[in-house]
Amino acid sequence: MIYMAYQYRSRIRYSEIGEDKKLTLPGLVNYFQDCSTFQSEALGIGLDTLGARQRAWLLASWKIVIDRLPRLGEEVVTETWPYGFKGFQGNRNFRMLDQEGHTLAAAASVWIYLNVESGHPCRIDGDVLEAYELEEELPLGPFSRKIPVPEESTERDSFLVMRSHLDTNHHVNNGQYILMAEEYLPEGFKVKQIRVEYRKAAVLHDTIVPFVCTEPQRCTVSLCGSDEKPFAVVEFSE
Repeated sequence: MIYMAYQYRSRIRYSEIGEDKKLTLPGLVNYFQDCSTFQSEALGIGLDTLGARQRAWLLASWKIVIDRLPRLGEEVVTETWPYGFKGFQGNRNFRMLDQEGHTLAAAASVWIYLNVESGHPCRIDGDVLEAYELEEELPLGPFSRKIPVPEESTERDSFLVMRSHLDTNHHVNNGQYILMAEEYLPEGFKVKQIRVEYRKAAVLHDTIVPFVCTEPQRCTVSLCGSDEKPFAVVEFSE
């Protein structure tokens, strides 16, 4: 199927790769986030426009499926499109393609339209809905927004949220949670799928307490506050 997606081309930079000379997981997430941001800016409903209305899109959850991660210098196309809106919720797909058009990674995501002033979700503005053209949903299999926290998780050393973790919403950036969580992956763990549920926004100087549960072919990291309630739950699968 051909999707009428917003897309941009890029080349994998040295600053985006890990020890294996491949794009890192947070790097992949950044490509996807940048793509949706670029689309909104191109449509005239970007950060400044929504900010003037005290509105913002917050990521609630996503599922990322990885076939392979591109290598240093490889040219890629990143694309995105919305596939559904309802009330205060939007659903969006992402893909990263190689030069031959093969899918390297794809994602499904759920976003919440937020009244920044009140801190509560609100109905999506009419002109925002009209700006986007809906496409078909990618067939990525079942996608549950909720991720259960395993009871047998082990607590790890806590750390503080630093300024380098924050984005324009003054919260910890979506990709930073994945960067934090992947530190607890077992040696040799080959990530083929990531699911993330964002429950509460962490802000500057919050304490993050990781709880880690490692199972065969799965590692779940709950990034909690000092009250042991999760800011985000990240599930990696092989």
